[in-house]
Amino acid sequence: MQRWRGLEDIPQDWGRSVVTIGSYDGVHRGHQLIIGQAVAKARALGVPSVVVTFSPHPSEVVRPGSHPPILAPYDRRAELMAGLGVDALLILPFTAEFSQLSPADFIVKVLVDKLQARAVIEGPNFRFGHRAAGNVDFLRELGATYDYEVEVVDLVERGEAGGGVPFSSTLARRLVAEGDMEGAAEILGRPHRVEGVVVRGAQRGRELGYPTANVETPPHTAIPADGVYAGWLTANGERMPAAISVGTNLQFDATERTVEAYAIDRVGLDLYGMHVTVDFLAYVRGMAKFESLDGLLEAIADDVKRARTLTDAYDAES
Repeated sequence: MQRWRGLEDIPQDWGRSVVTIGSYDGVHRGHQLIIGQAVAKARALGVPSVVVTFSPHPSEVVRPGSHPPILAPYDRRAELMAGLGVDALLILPFTAEFSQLSPADFIVKVLVDKLQARAVIEGPNFRFGHRAAGNVDFLRELGATYDYEVEVVDLVERGEAGGGVPFSSTLARRLVAEGDMEGAAEILGRPHRVEGVVVRGAQRGRELGYPTANVETPPHTAIPADGVYAGWLTANGERMPAAISVGTNLQFDATERTVEAYAIDRVGLDLYGMHVTVDFLAYVRGMAKFESLDGLLEAIADDVKRARTLTDAYDAES
Protein backbone atom coordinates (compact mmCIF):
# COMPACT_ATOMS: atom_id res chain seq x y z
CA MET A 1 0.00 0.00 0.00
CA GLN A 2 1.30 3.45 -0.90
CA ARG A 3 1.37 6.09 1.83
CA TRP A 4 1.26 9.80 1.05
CA ARG A 5 1.81 12.69 3.46
CA GLY A 6 0.07 15.61 1.83
CA LEU A 7 -1.25 16.33 -1.66
CA GLU A 8 2.24 16.94 -3.01
CA ASP A 9 3.14 13.28 -2.41
CA ILE A 10 0.53 11.99 -4.84
CA PRO A 11 2.25 10.85 -8.07
CA GLN A 12 1.71 13.29 -10.92
CA ASP A 13 0.61 10.48 -13.21
CA TRP A 14 -1.96 9.20 -10.74
CA GLY A 15 -5.06 8.14 -12.65
CA ARG A 16 -8.65 7.79 -11.56
CA SER A 17 -9.50 6.17 -8.24
CA VAL A 18 -12.20 5.30 -5.74
CA VAL A 19 -11.94 7.40 -2.60
CA THR A 20 -13.26 7.33 0.94
CA ILE A 21 -12.59 10.08 3.48
CA GLY A 22 -12.68 10.06 7.27
CA SER A 23 -10.71 10.02 10.51
CA TYR A 24 -11.09 6.23 10.65
CA ASP A 25 -9.52 6.04 14.11
CA GLY A 26 -9.51 2.41 15.17
CA VAL A 27 -10.59 1.13 11.76
CA HIS A 28 -13.46 -0.52 13.64
CA ARG A 29 -16.10 -2.81 12.16
CA GLY A 30 -18.25 0.10 10.98
CA HIS A 31 -15.25 1.65 9.24
CA GLN A 32 -14.45 -1.72 7.72
CA LEU A 33 -17.84 -1.76 5.98
CA ILE A 34 -17.19 1.57 4.26
CA ILE A 35 -13.54 0.87 3.41
CA GLY A 36 -14.44 -2.61 2.22
CA GLN A 37 -17.10 -1.17 -0.11
CA ALA A 38 -14.56 1.32 -1.49
CA VAL A 39 -12.11 -1.49 -2.19
CA ALA A 40 -14.81 -3.60 -3.85
CA LYS A 41 -15.96 -0.66 -5.98
CA ALA A 42 -12.38 0.09 -7.06
CA ARG A 43 -11.80 -3.49 -8.11
CA ALA A 44 -15.06 -3.55 -10.06
CA LEU A 45 -13.99 -0.41 -11.92
CA GLY A 46 -10.40 -1.55 -12.37
CA VAL A 47 -8.91 1.44 -10.54
CA PRO A 48 -7.05 1.82 -7.22
CA SER A 49 -8.71 2.58 -3.88
CA VAL A 50 -7.60 5.50 -1.70
CA VAL A 51 -8.39 6.32 1.93
CA VAL A 52 -8.03 9.99 2.89
CA THR A 53 -7.55 10.88 6.54
CA PHE A 54 -6.17 13.77 8.59
CA SER A 55 -3.36 14.56 11.04
CA PRO A 56 -3.82 15.84 13.65
CA HIS A 57 -7.45 15.05 14.39
CA PRO A 58 -9.52 17.98 13.04
CA SER A 59 -11.03 18.70 16.46
CA GLU A 60 -7.58 19.58 17.83
CA VAL A 61 -7.26 22.37 15.25
CA VAL A 62 -10.84 23.61 15.41
CA ARG A 63 -11.10 23.32 19.21
CA PRO A 64 -7.57 23.13 20.69
CA GLY A 65 -7.35 20.80 23.67
CA SER A 66 -10.21 18.61 22.48
CA HIS A 67 -8.13 15.89 20.79
CA PRO A 68 -9.94 12.58 21.44
CA PRO A 69 -8.06 9.55 22.77
CA ILE A 70 -6.45 7.66 19.88
CA LEU A 71 -7.57 4.06 19.34
CA ALA A 72 -4.88 3.34 16.75
CA PRO A 73 -1.87 5.41 15.64
CA TYR A 74 -1.43 6.08 11.93
CA ASP A 75 1.01 3.25 11.29
CA ARG A 76 -1.45 0.82 12.86
CA ARG A 77 -4.34 2.23 10.83
CA ALA A 78 -2.26 1.86 7.68
CA GLU A 79 -1.54 -1.77 8.57
CA LEU A 80 -5.22 -2.50 9.12
CA MET A 81 -6.28 -0.71 5.93
CA ALA A 82 -3.68 -2.58 3.90
CA GLY A 83 -5.19 -5.77 5.27
CA LEU A 84 -8.54 -4.68 3.84
CA GLY A 85 -7.01 -4.28 0.39
CA VAL A 86 -6.60 -0.48 0.26
CA ASP A 87 -4.12 0.62 -2.41
CA ALA A 88 -3.12 4.04 -1.04
CA LEU A 89 -3.47 6.05 2.17
CA LEU A 90 -3.37 9.85 1.99
CA ILE A 91 -2.76 11.61 5.31
CA LEU A 92 -3.59 15.28 4.92
CA PRO A 93 -1.99 17.74 7.39
CA PHE A 94 -5.01 19.38 9.01
CA THR A 95 -3.99 23.00 9.58
CA ALA A 96 -5.96 26.13 10.43
CA GLU A 97 -5.63 27.16 6.78
CA PHE A 98 -6.85 23.79 5.55
CA SER A 99 -9.85 23.98 7.91
CA GLN A 100 -11.00 27.11 6.06
CA LEU A 101 -11.49 25.29 2.75
CA SER A 102 -15.09 25.43 1.61
CA PRO A 103 -16.74 22.12 0.76
CA ALA A 104 -16.53 22.97 -2.95
CA ASP A 105 -12.83 23.86 -2.74
CA PHE A 106 -12.13 20.64 -0.84
CA ILE A 107 -13.79 18.61 -3.57
CA VAL A 108 -11.85 20.34 -6.33
CA LYS A 109 -8.42 20.41 -4.65
CA VAL A 110 -8.49 16.90 -3.20
CA LEU A 111 -10.98 14.70 -5.02
CA VAL A 112 -10.87 16.17 -8.51
CA ASP A 113 -7.46 17.74 -9.16
CA LYS A 114 -5.31 15.28 -7.20
CA LEU A 115 -7.14 11.96 -6.82
CA GLN A 116 -9.28 12.16 -9.96
CA ALA A 117 -12.09 10.44 -8.13
CA ARG A 118 -14.21 8.05 -10.17
CA ALA A 119 -16.35 7.26 -7.14
CA VAL A 120 -16.56 8.38 -3.51
CA ILE A 121 -17.81 6.01 -0.81
CA GLU A 122 -19.00 7.44 2.52
CA GLY A 123 -21.27 6.86 5.47
CA PRO A 124 -24.56 8.80 5.70
CA ASN A 125 -23.26 11.23 8.33
CA PHE A 126 -20.12 12.28 6.45
CA ARG A 127 -19.36 16.02 6.79
CA PHE A 128 -16.49 18.02 5.32
CA GLY A 129 -15.21 21.49 4.51
CA HIS A 130 -15.25 24.70 6.58
CA ARG A 131 -17.52 24.36 9.61
CA ALA A 132 -18.40 20.85 8.33
CA ALA A 133 -20.83 22.51 5.92
CA GLY A 134 -20.53 19.80 3.25
CA ASN A 135 -22.56 16.60 3.35
CA VAL A 136 -23.22 13.60 1.10
CA ASP A 137 -25.99 15.47 -0.76
CA PHE A 138 -23.58 18.26 -1.69
CA LEU A 139 -20.91 15.70 -2.54
CA ARG A 140 -23.34 13.99 -4.90
CA GLU A 141 -24.49 17.32 -6.37
CA LEU A 142 -20.95 18.26 -7.43
CA GLY A 143 -20.31 14.73 -8.64
CA ALA A 144 -22.56 15.49 -11.60
CA THR A 145 -20.27 18.37 -12.50
CA TYR A 146 -16.93 16.66 -11.90
CA ASP A 147 -17.77 13.18 -13.19
CA TYR A 148 -17.67 11.05 -10.06
CA GLU A 149 -20.41 9.00 -8.46
CA VAL A 150 -21.23 8.79 -4.77
CA GLU A 151 -22.24 5.70 -2.84
CA VAL A 152 -23.51 5.93 0.71
CA VAL A 153 -22.94 2.88 2.90
CA ASP A 154 -25.85 2.99 5.32
CA LEU A 155 -25.29 -0.43 6.85
CA VAL A 156 -24.92 -0.08 10.61
CA GLU A 157 -22.95 -2.48 12.77
CA ARG A 158 -24.52 -3.20 16.14
CA GLY A 159 -23.91 -5.73 18.88
CA GLU A 160 -24.12 -6.17 22.61
CA ALA A 161 -21.38 -3.58 23.20
CA GLY A 162 -22.73 -0.31 24.53
CA GLY A 163 -26.24 -1.69 24.91
CA GLY A 164 -26.85 -2.21 21.21
CA VAL A 165 -26.15 1.32 19.95
CA PRO A 166 -24.35 1.63 16.57
CA PHE A 167 -20.64 0.94 16.65
CA SER A 168 -18.47 4.06 16.58
CA SER A 169 -15.04 5.30 17.60
CA THR A 170 -16.69 7.35 20.35
CA LEU A 171 -18.31 4.24 21.82
CA ALA A 172 -15.07 2.25 21.54
CA ARG A 173 -13.17 5.01 23.38
CA ARG A 174 -15.78 5.03 26.15
CA LEU A 175 -15.63 1.28 26.63
CA VAL A 176 -11.82 1.35 26.71
CA ALA A 177 -11.93 4.14 29.30
CA GLU A 178 -14.34 2.01 31.38
CA GLY A 179 -12.12 -1.07 31.14
CA ASP A 180 -14.68 -3.03 29.12
CA MET A 181 -12.18 -4.72 26.84
CA GLU A 182 -14.60 -7.36 25.55
CA GLY A 183 -17.01 -4.62 24.47
CA ALA A 184 -14.24 -2.61 22.82
CA ALA A 185 -13.02 -5.73 21.00
CA GLU A 186 -16.52 -6.40 19.67
CA ILE A 187 -16.51 -2.96 18.05
CA LEU A 188 -12.91 -3.03 16.84
CA GLY A 189 -13.03 -6.62 15.65
CA ARG A 190 -9.87 -7.37 17.67
CA PRO A 191 -8.44 -6.66 21.15
CA HIS A 192 -7.61 -3.02 21.85
CA ARG A 193 -3.91 -2.28 21.49
CA VAL A 194 -1.55 0.33 22.91
CA GLU A 195 2.05 0.66 21.92
CA GLY A 196 5.18 2.54 22.83
CA VAL A 197 8.79 2.34 23.93
CA VAL A 198 9.86 0.39 27.02
CA VAL A 199 11.46 2.74 29.56
CA ARG A 200 13.00 2.23 32.97
CA GLY A 201 10.61 2.50 35.85
CA ALA A 202 10.99 1.96 39.59
CA GLN A 203 11.80 -1.73 38.89
CA ARG A 204 9.65 -2.89 41.80
CA GLY A 205 8.23 -5.72 39.68
CA ARG A 206 11.72 -7.08 39.15
CA GLU A 207 12.36 -6.96 42.89
CA LEU A 208 9.13 -8.90 43.49
CA GLY A 209 9.97 -11.55 40.91
CA TYR A 210 7.59 -10.22 38.24
CA PRO A 211 9.64 -7.93 35.96
CA THR A 212 7.42 -5.72 33.83
CA ALA A 213 7.88 -3.75 30.63
CA ASN A 214 7.02 -0.14 31.46
CA VAL A 215 5.52 1.12 28.19
CA GLU A 216 5.73 4.84 27.47
CA THR A 217 2.77 5.52 25.18
CA PRO A 218 2.43 8.43 22.73
CA PRO A 219 0.26 11.46 23.65
CA HIS A 220 -3.51 11.02 23.41
CA THR A 221 -3.33 7.20 23.46
CA ALA A 222 -6.60 5.58 24.55
CA ILE A 223 -5.51 3.90 27.79
CA PRO A 224 -7.89 1.49 29.57
CA ALA A 225 -9.23 2.22 33.04
CA ASP A 226 -6.95 1.57 35.99
CA GLY A 227 -6.74 -2.09 36.84
CA VAL A 228 -5.14 -5.42 36.02
CA TYR A 229 -5.79 -7.05 32.65
CA ALA A 230 -5.05 -10.22 30.72
CA GLY A 231 -3.54 -9.76 27.29
CA TRP A 232 -0.38 -10.01 25.26
CA LEU A 233 2.96 -8.25 25.06
CA THR A 234 4.56 -8.32 21.61
CA ALA A 235 8.25 -7.53 21.09
CA ASN A 236 10.50 -8.37 18.16
CA GLY A 237 7.56 -10.06 16.48
CA GLU A 238 7.03 -12.45 19.41
CA ARG A 239 3.58 -12.42 21.04
CA MET A 240 3.68 -13.40 24.72
CA PRO A 241 0.77 -13.90 27.16
CA ALA A 242 0.89 -11.15 29.76
CA ALA A 243 -0.60 -9.78 32.95
CA ILE A 244 -0.95 -6.02 32.47
CA SER A 245 -1.20 -3.32 35.13
CA VAL A 246 -2.61 0.12 34.33
CA GLY A 247 -2.61 3.04 36.75
CA THR A 248 -0.64 4.33 39.69
CA ASN A 249 1.01 1.84 42.03
CA LEU A 250 -1.16 2.19 45.14
CA GLN A 251 1.00 -0.22 47.11
CA PHE A 252 3.97 2.12 46.94
CA ASP A 253 2.05 5.42 46.86
CA ALA A 254 3.20 6.18 43.32
CA THR A 255 1.60 9.10 41.48
CA GLU A 256 2.58 8.45 37.86
CA ARG A 257 0.07 6.52 35.76
CA THR A 258 1.77 3.72 33.85
CA VAL A 259 1.11 0.76 31.56
CA GLU A 260 3.23 -2.22 32.67
CA ALA A 261 3.14 -5.70 31.16
CA TYR A 262 4.58 -8.86 32.70
CA ALA A 263 5.36 -11.51 30.07
CA ILE A 264 4.18 -14.66 31.81
CA ASP A 265 6.89 -17.22 32.58
CA ARG A 266 9.50 -15.37 30.51
CA VAL A 267 12.92 -14.98 32.12
CA GLY A 268 15.74 -12.64 31.20
CA LEU A 269 13.87 -10.41 28.77
CA ASP A 270 15.70 -7.14 28.06
CA LEU A 271 13.24 -4.86 26.33
CA TYR A 272 14.54 -1.42 27.33
CA GLY A 273 14.41 1.01 24.43
CA MET A 274 12.36 -1.35 22.28
CA HIS A 275 9.05 -0.50 20.64
CA VAL A 276 6.42 -2.96 21.86
CA THR A 277 2.68 -3.48 21.63
CA VAL A 278 0.24 -4.46 24.37
CA ASP A 279 -3.12 -6.03 23.48
CA PHE A 280 -5.84 -6.00 26.14
CA LEU A 281 -8.07 -9.06 26.28
CA ALA A 282 -10.02 -8.84 29.54
CA TYR A 283 -10.30 -6.96 32.83
CA VAL A 284 -9.10 -9.03 35.77
CA ARG A 285 -9.48 -6.78 38.82
CA GLY A 286 -9.24 -3.21 40.05
CA MET A 287 -6.19 -1.59 41.58
CA ALA A 288 -5.81 -2.16 45.33
CA LYS A 289 -3.47 -1.53 48.22
CA PHE A 290 -2.72 -4.63 50.30
CA GLU A 291 -1.99 -4.81 54.00
CA SER A 292 1.23 -6.71 53.50
CA LEU A 293 3.81 -7.61 50.86
CA ASP A 294 2.67 -11.23 51.13
CA GLY A 295 -0.86 -10.14 50.29
CA LEU A 296 0.41 -8.29 47.22
CA LEU A 297 2.45 -11.27 46.05
CA GLU A 298 -0.52 -13.58 46.49
CA ALA A 299 -2.69 -11.24 44.40
CA ILE A 300 -0.07 -10.97 41.65
CA ALA A 301 0.25 -14.76 41.49
CA ASP A 302 -3.53 -15.00 41.09
CA ASP A 303 -3.48 -12.27 38.42
CA VAL A 304 -0.89 -14.20 36.43
CA LYS A 305 -2.84 -17.44 36.75
CA ARG A 306 -6.05 -15.81 35.55
CA ALA A 307 -4.28 -14.01 32.70
CA ARG A 308 -2.72 -17.28 31.55
CA THR A 309 -6.11 -19.02 31.63
CA LEU A 310 -7.86 -16.25 29.69
CA THR A 311 -5.22 -15.90 26.99
CA ASP A 312 -4.95 -19.68 26.55
CA ALA A 313 -8.72 -19.95 26.15
CA TYR A 314 -8.78 -17.11 23.61
CA ASP A 315 -5.98 -18.65 21.55
CA ALA A 316 -7.70 -22.05 21.64
CA GLU A 317 -10.90 -20.53 20.22
CA SER A 318 -9.16 -18.40 17.59
